[in-house]
Amino acid sequence: MIIGMLLDAVYPPDPRVENEAVSLIEAGHEVFLFCLHYGDQPEEERIKGIYVKRYKSSRLEFKLSALAYTVPFYKISLSKKIENFIENHKIEVLHVHDMQIAGAAFKANQPYGLPIHLDLHENRPEIMKFYPHLNKFPGKYIIQPSIWKKFEKQYVQQATNVITVTEEAKNELVLRCSVFEKKIISVPNTVHKNFYENAKFDIGIENKFKDDFVLLYLGDTGLRRGLLTAIESVAHLKNEIPNIKLVIVGTSTEDSILKQKISELGIENFVSFEGWQNVELFPSYIKASNICISPLHRNKHHDTTYANKIFQYMSFAKVVLASNATSQENIIHKSNAGLIHKAEDVNDFSDKVRMLYADEEMCASFGENGQKFIQNEFTWEHTSKNLINLYNNLDS
Repeated sequence: MIIGMLLDAVYPPDPRVENEAVSLIEAGHEVFLFCLHYGDQPEEERIKGIYVKRYKSSRLEFKLSALAYTVPFYKISLSKKIENFIENHKIEVLHVHDMQIAGAAFKANQPYGLPIHLDLHENRPEIMKFYPHLNKFPGKYIIQPSIWKKFEKQYVQQATNVITVTEEAKNELVLRCSVFEKKIISVPNTVHKNFYENAKFDIGIENKFKDDFVLLYLGDTGLRRGLLTAIESVAHLKNEIPNIKLVIVGTSTEDSILKQKISELGIENFVSFEGWQNVELFPSYIKASNICISPLHRNKHHDTTYANKIFQYMSFAKVVLASNATSQENIIHKSNAGLIHKAEDVNDFSDKVRMLYADEEMCASFGENGQKFIQNEFTWEHTSKNLINLYNNLDS
């Protein structure tokens, strides 16, 4: 089957797009990837078996993508390019990556009537509410998440099948959009075996933190990720655990707020901002840690998604301390890989750190459970089977 994947961004990188495409190619399908470029990439390229077809975009078009469901320009502009893509490569099924390009995809497909698989990487209408540019002028007044939510429901109903990242996201769509459960499959963003089996370690990172009791955070550092909870907890715990160190590997536009709080609390010596690092260094940071954290705030998006970091942590047999955002709480309980704290509750977070600090055997047991769960159930090699079956059934 000739699959046309649609992505309204540059490629690479996009781990989910690549993982899905490569798995489908290995299952015997052809994958053509529609994506964009801004004059600095070749129009055609083959990457890991994917036929990458890049269409010229502009900075204006990029900015108008935020208004995809407010004004028609973006949908009309991209739909013409998608029609060209369908025609030129004899596409047999469209795989639409996320909501931003969905409107253009459904418009372009009108003359063809191809099956459409809508791959929702996240609950976009809900998470948009937390974007900094949507909370100030002019974005606050011209970009409306409620309109995106209306169109999301429409496209979920119109799609041949829908792909989500968690069972919780699937269940939420079934109820809200009044669709049959069998129409939706979940394909979580899990780790590949080679992430932990072929890992290389940087001894410099291990030595840097060898005398510390490390709380590790990997990934985007936006305030909704909960790092203020961890920072305030360190201020509470530094006298009880003198060698405690919060290690933050990641970045965001809100780092200045985190650093200001660290300064206010006078805990600069107990926090290490590492900035964004190559993913190849993640195993080294994980190995150097004692407790790995994911203190997400509760909201409709976080309750129906996983932070991929928790699987990276578990793959190296590290205990996880995570907030009670629904999806990650469920997966931690299912795997028995760590403890759960109430989101945004500094005291509860601190209590759980104390428990883990005092009991190395408990930490080791949680770590072993998590590692077994990853190896036996939750690598990409396991979780991608739903996706492969979806296409194999459509092909037959």
